[in-house]
Amino acid sequence: MSGRGGGRGWYYKQKYGGGASRNRQQQEQQGGQYGNQADEGYRGGSGNRQPEAAAAAGWDGDDDDVPSQAGYQAGSRLLGDAQQLFATLNRLDGKGYKAYRDIQGAWQFSGFQLIVDHCQGDPYAAPSRLRVQMPATVAALPPELWSSKLRRIALGDWLARKLAAEANRASAAAAGQAQGWHGAKGGDVTVDLPGQHVLERTAVLVSTAGDVEARFTVGLPAQGRSIMGPWAGQILTQHLARAVQAALMYPALDGASIWRHITTVEDTEVLRAALPGLGLVGFVGDGAILPRKSGASDLPMPPSAGLVPFSSPASLAVEVALPHRGRVRGMGIKQGITLIAGGGFHGKSTLLQALEAGVYNKVPDDGRELVVMLPDAVKVSAEDGRRVEAVDISNFINNLPGGSSTVAFRSDDASGSTSQAANIQEALELGASVLLMDEDTCATNFMMRDARMAALVAPAKEPITPFSSRIARRHIGSERVAV
Repeated sequence: MSGRGGGRGWYYKQKYGGGASRNRQQQEQQGGQYGNQADEGYRGGSGNRQPEAAAAAGWDGDDDDVPSQAGYQAGSRLLGDAQQLFATLNRLDGKGYKAYRDIQGAWQFSGFQLIVDHCQGDPYAAPSRLRVQMPATVAALPPELWSSKLRRIALGDWLARKLAAEANRASAAAAGQAQGWHGAKGGDVTVDLPGQHVLERTAVLVSTAGDVEARFTVGLPAQGRSIMGPWAGQILTQHLARAVQAALMYPALDGASIWRHITTVEDTEVLRAALPGLGLVGFVGDGAILPRKSGASDLPMPPSAGLVPFSSPASLAVEVALPHRGRVRGMGIKQGITLIAGGGFHGKSTLLQALEAGVYNKVPDDGRELVVMLPDAVKVSAEDGRRVEAVDISNFINNLPGGSSTVAFRSDDASGSTSQAANIQEALELGASVLLMDEDTCATNFMMRDARMAALVAPAKEPITPFSSRIARRHIGSERVAV
């Protein structure tokens, strides 16, 4: 073995590649076919390229930043164009997997930049992280779609869903070369797919200037731990490029669908903002579809003989004017104490679950677009066995055996009643003005104490002051809440 260059290390260098210095030697031998890469920020096999400072830029390469008003500017060193990326990946074919780090940096495509932020060090590790930055002139999104922060959030949400669908198609197109457990690995293009809620996300960002940045992961392909360069080139320069063009360029998009998405979110936000002025903490619109497809799915229940749309009792009906839907009617939940009562299988928990999710905006056709709560509403329940650290539960629990104080209660294994008391107190400390509770998930001895139990156990010997005793005065300590 020593005659071939140094034993086992020589073998693995031949099999998987020789690292940064070896890559540089090969590049020099190839006569600089990619131009003066040193001048463009290319530094060989280490892949450790620092983003340029861009104080006035809308994109600065920081995953935690939201694009600024300055608009589009690349935050990574430009290494070449799409053809050079393809050529680089072909050159890396058969090398050790870590040589993929040679492509870390920015690559200029037609209309956008592809930025490789991090290449996975092993085909079995978490996938590589990439971004696409597209200027407003290419995305061509009409200004009315991103004229406010709420509209930018809704637009980014719609684009993320579209990009996730196109990424699935790209992954399916690239999957043909996968060969089972012992064969080639990789090829998956993944975008964080949103659920039924429209939230501010980082999967797709729209700047105040109309520029777009999309973030996703790619499983770079390998045979064993050797790079499959041509396959990787096909994924990045063909399948992924088509997905980006189909998902982020407005001429290829369904403008009516985008506008409906945005206006649905705006109506929900206006409805929620109107609650305090109406003396309400919640609203459930007539015709709302509250049941979900299953216990494991947040999708609406499909139409069936057993599906009953919500209809407000006349005594609780309220009308609200919305900017896009016009006037809508539904049940208003007033400030104070509200009790939802009924027999089994009558939808009490279903209604409460819909109200719990009413702090979020929904996508069109979710069925709960007009179900809203104040943004600081919180559902609380018993959590038997949770840890409690320095929480004042003295409003509910006192006189513990052994004389333990409940002003700064601690426990590594709280009971149902103490955990629920802690959950309520923590919610109030965080500013919650509305507490939602479902009898099924509450501690019975914490919620109420009937006359027979009071006769059996003297109040002086009972540590728990039931929740029902507190809300009878509509106060918990000094906090006024609606339940």
